[in-house]
Amino acid sequence: MKKSVLLITIIMLFGWYSYSQFILELDPSTSMCITGKGPGQDGAINPYPKTDSYAIVKNIGKNAISIRIQKEGKILKEITVKPKVTKKVELLKGYEMYFDNELKARVKVDFKPKKS
Repeated sequence: MKKSVLLITIIMLFGWYSYSQFILELDPSTSMCITGKGPGQDGAINPYPKTDSYAIVKNIGKNAISIRIQKEGKILKEITVKPKVTKKVELLKGYEMYFDNELKARVKVDFKPKKS
C-alpha cells in the first residue's frame, strides 16, 4: 500500500514538473513580465529557466496582445497575438518575456522544455 501511494505521488510530481500552465487576467494598459525575472516577476514562472524552452501562448480574450522578448534589456522580438490564436514562442536561456496590452486581455500560458 505504501509503495503504491509513493508511486502515485512521484507520477503526479513528474507530471507537474514537466508541464506548467497559467491563466492570466491582464488589465488595460498593462506591461507584465512573464518570464526571466525570477520570483518577483508579475505573472508566471518558467519552470525551465536554466535551459531553452517554449512558451505556448493562447489568447483566450477578446482583444489582441503583444509579446515582447528581451535579453538584458534589449528587445529581440515583438509578436502580436490576436484573439483565439495560439503562438509557440521560443525562450532561450536568459530571455525575458513580457505581455503588453492596451485593452483588457485574458491569456493562457503553457511552458514546455525544448528538446535537443
